[in-house]
Amino acid sequence: MTSFTQLHKQNDLLSPICNWLESIEIKNPKLAHSLCKIIPSQCPFERDVIVFGKKLFHIPPMCKLNPFYEQVVGLRFKALCYLADVCGEDVTAYC
Repeated sequence: MTSFTQLHKQNDLLSPICNWLESIEIKNPKLAHSLCKIIPSQCPFERDVIVFGKKLFHIPPMCKLNPFYEQVVGLRFKALCYLADVCGEDVTAYC
């Protein structure tokens, strides 16, 4: 079982990367388009495995296990906002 101190130490190790991801500013339409294409709008891995109409097991959304999930989704949101607000583009293709 993971203790609180172990989680705190892991958080301390990952916080520089989290801070770096959060500090990225989108100022280039090409970068914004690339980020919107690379980062999915929904977690693509969550599945129920069903055989003969019976649910055998559930595969959880793997993106929720990613310690940088919130920062990556935030980066995608920044890119969408940049394209919509600054460039005046229609971003419905990325939704």
